[in-house]
Amino acid sequence: MKFFKTVSLALVGSALAIGGAAAQGKTVKIATEGAYAPWNFTGAGGKLDGFEIDLANDLCARMKVKCEIVAQDWDGIIPALNAKKYDAIMAGMSITEERKKTIDFSAAYANGPNGFLVAKSSPLAKMPGTGQAFNLTNQQADAEKAIEATKALLKGKTVGVQGSTIHANFADKYLKGTAEIREYKTTEAHDLDLAAGRIDAVLADATSIMGTLEKPEFKDYALVGPSITGGMLGAGVGVGLRKQDQDLKKAFNEAIDAAIKDGTVKKLSMKWFKVDISPKS
Repeated sequence: MKFFKTVSLALVGSALAIGGAAAQGKTVKIATEGAYAPWNFTGAGGKLDGFEIDLANDLCARMKVKCEIVAQDWDGIIPALNAKKYDAIMAGMSITEERKKTIDFSAAYANGPNGFLVAKSSPLAKMPGTGQAFNLTNQQADAEKAIEATKALLKGKTVGVQGSTIHANFADKYLKGTAEIREYKTTEAHDLDLAAGRIDAVLADATSIMGTLEKPEFKDYALVGPSITGGMLGAGVGVGLRKQDQDLKKAFNEAIDAAIKDGTVKKLSMKWFKVDISPKS
């Protein structure tokens, strides 16, 4: 196989096309947020860690490429991908029709529900729909009825969401006019405001909330509300890619499929989330 000295992103796609497989020894640069535990976070000594860091390294090994994983602020993560600052995004990013107008995605490697994080002492702890699951794609009427049922308790409350996310869009569509929606740069920021009593609830991915609940300072908080997936909340979490990088997409898809089938995704999700969030066929 012809060897290319450069490991720039622009050539990764070309290298993958040779022989229909990833070019052994090449580097794929993957961006993550580094502030979305337990999906991805910055640990001791500034080292990136979490479910997606482990999975990225596994997928790169299957593709026979070297992983270079870098942290990137969420609000600039898609523009920087299209500016070719890196090859791919693995940052808990849901696959949505809106995002697909700008970038492409691999097959989903995870699919988790959403919910509200509230204090156990709050009236919101009795939110209807807790423990029930609905999909906006194939249960739209039932899902929207469950959402409507939460509004009586949410009326006049302040709900924190991370900006430029499916949760911000969801809150804008379904809760605007009922609750005050406050956007934050990171999930850590809205968690801190919740703990400080500056907001009443956080709307986020349930797996992220579970990570927050493991922190000692959140022992008196709970995950409540109906579990909503599908529709505008996306079709699972996938690798974000530039539209023209179809060979890289193919390589990721093959690696993801293998990692799901051999149980690796389930094993990593149990390690980091204590539940299996691997996509179900």
